[in-house]
Amino acid sequence: MPSKTANQTNDTPVQPRLIVFLIYPGVKLLDLAGPLQVFADAARSGGGLPAYRTKVVSLEGGSIPSDTAVALPSAPFASLAAEPIDTLLVIGGTGVFAALQDAQLVEEVRGLATRARRVGSICSGAFLLAAAGLLSGRRAATHWDYCSRLAAYDPDIQVESDSIYVEDSGVWTSAGVTAGIDLALAMVAQDVGRPRAMALARNLVTFMVRPGGQSQFSPVLERQSADAEGRFDALHDWMAANLESDLRVEALADQAGMSPRNFARLYAEHTGQTPAKAVEALRVEAARGLLESTDLAVGQVALRCGFGDDERLRRAFARSLQVSPAAYRERFRDQ
Repeated sequence: MPSKTANQTNDTPVQPRLIVFLIYPGVKLLDLAGPLQVFADAARSGGGLPAYRTKVVSLEGGSIPSDTAVALPSAPFASLAAEPIDTLLVIGGTGVFAALQDAQLVEEVRGLATRARRVGSICSGAFLLAAAGLLSGRRAATHWDYCSRLAAYDPDIQVESDSIYVEDSGVWTSAGVTAGIDLALAMVAQDVGRPRAMALARNLVTFMVRPGGQSQFSPVLERQSADAEGRFDALHDWMAANLESDLRVEALADQAGMSPRNFARLYAEHTGQTPAKAVEALRVEAARGLLESTDLAVGQVALRCGFGDDERLRRAFARSLQVSPAAYRERFRDQ
């Protein structure tokens, strides 16, 4: 990782780091817009952040159709001939599968990657990196819906089907859409440290800077998807706000205004899980957040999240995540 002095010294003017976004017909607009906004805001914000310069390129330049009504202006690859590239990001979209058939495009990706300090992809952009031979033997992420397809495309890629983003030997890959924001923030954090990246995230009104190994699947979204009618939304909000309280079936039924037996039956029908499993999932989710962002001892985390003691927390983590709380903190702790 380059030191701060590599970007700025007392005697040398700041040289902007060129962040190149590679697009093609059929890219997903938000796959580009999210990370582009991160680096553009970082370039404007100062406060110790490096001077970034962004450039959107395509094979021949010009207006490139996205997957929306918005077409994207781009410069041709040839415009990069004399420019040092700090970071190359290949954007995803359904158009990538047609792009894979363009031998010149694949060769250009390979050539640009050799010139870049850092290479990455958003969502299905990973397929272009794979076609250029940049993912073979490496761990990689993509949108969950494309994971099996990427693994079949190149069996030498170690596809991590649940990760938000993955960095392996300088090659970064991310899941889809908003995960590109996480990847870009992680790159900024690599350049200048996590506290400054967190400040940038706050300015972007991003909830948090998520570690790459976190799941693509939000427990909150999973509950909402299972309970499509939203019958228990208010109860879930109350449960999340009262994790230290008694959340046995009787207490939940009373909060829902139902008999325990009827509540347990309807809850399972609407959400696909028992109330006890839902409570444990909420408590594990809260414990993960505390382990990532605080110095609280495991026993204190257990108490705050309603587990009672650290042994119950350990058993819950073993069931849900197949890892101990201490090991989880070591891997995902805010730096």
